[in-house]
Amino acid sequence: MTDRMRVTLEIGPKGKRVVAVAPDWPGLERGAKSEEEAVERLRVYMPRYARVAELAGMHAAFDANQHVDVVEQYPGTGSTDFWGISFGLSSFDRQGMSADELERELILMRACWAFFDEVRGRVSAEMQKGPRGGGRDRDQIVGHTFVSELDWAKRIGVRTPREAMLTDEGLKAHREAYCQAIRDYHAEGKPAGKISKWPLRYLIRHTAFHTLDHAWEMEDKDLTAKDG
Repeated sequence: MTDRMRVTLEIGPKGKRVVAVAPDWPGLERGAKSEEEAVERLRVYMPRYARVAELAGMHAAFDANQHVDVVEQYPGTGSTDFWGISFGLSSFDRQGMSADELERELILMRACWAFFDEVRGRVSAEMQKGPRGGGRDRDQIVGHTFVSELDWAKRIGVRTPREAMLTDEGLKAHREAYCQAIRDYHAEGKPAGKISKWPLRYLIRHTAFHTLDHAWEMEDKDLTAKDG
């Protein structure tokens, strides 16, 4: 680690969206309509990610990484353009990693989970709606986040019953199984998935991003302050 934060730019095939990804900090990714805007959005979210780094016990290292250094541009997919979310693979995603590097990434992914749990425990059950009254409430956001993760977990042989995610013990067991399966696949040099194969680095950062994205959504739509 240096005082510079490495950032990659995923460019949608039609150039409609660009996603800035901090590969050393799983979960820290932001999309926008241009390269400059994507990097700026990532900068804006860095103070929010600091809480994740703190939960991971890496706040000092993160605080030192305040200068963004764009080190790679790579092609995204049609979903990159449509959603403004990373669905492509950078050279960093394809790099091998040592057992220690893997554990560091798992610690950060678990910190994203801890932050998500912290947020859902303090925000209002009803969420602020859009201008036309659309949008999900807290429990719907939580449910969507869990269901998506259950789908990705199948890529590494983890099949947790959906209802288990709704209990503290079941959720803890799922997360332990998820991390252990990633360790096992890493030890065997296997990617996640039999057909559409994801490098483990991508699985980790995609899980972390999705968790964080919806944690921040709940924070932004929280009505607690307004209700008070």
